[in-house]
Amino acid sequence: MKKSKASMKSCLQPMPKVLVSCRGLDGENNVLAVGYCGNCSYDPPMVMVGIVPTRYSYKMIKESGCFVVNLVEKSYQETFDYLGSHSKRDEDKLQAMQVKMADAEKINAPILTNCPVNIECKVVDSIVTGSHEMFIGKIEYVHADNQLLDNEGNIDFSKIEFL
Repeated sequence: MKKSKASMKSCLQPMPKVLVSCRGLDGENNVLAVGYCGNCSYDPPMVMVGIVPTRYSYKMIKESGCFVVNLVEKSYQETFDYLGSHSKRDEDKLQAMQVKMADAEKINAPILTNCPVNIECKVVDSIVTGSHEMFIGKIEYVHADNQLLDNEGNIDFSKIEFL
């Protein structure tokens, strides 16, 4: 099969589509759509999220040292698209989309209660990789909808219809 040069920008697909929620030191909540996210350690369990420094949430995460990765189902597509295309700098997008939140268990940030899995993370390191700063978060607590869990607390990801 013949090959040709392809674009290098975001060539690893599919990219995860998650919503990252955070809280500023002043108590303000925000949520942003993130495409650069993944596991980076299982012992201790850690994930990383890439955020462009010009994003409104960047300073909140940098100062607070924590964030929540919220896994998104297809039923939340409209909200995901809106939160990913509007800045809280310009409007209260959380109010506009009536985003339901609750306080996290271990960190000072909100979880999105309409998302099936919420991963609370404490920033342990970060690295600037070019356009993004990759925040490495040690997982402090994981919330999951009851119907996704087996008797040992393992998440059955096949029951989630991801975006």
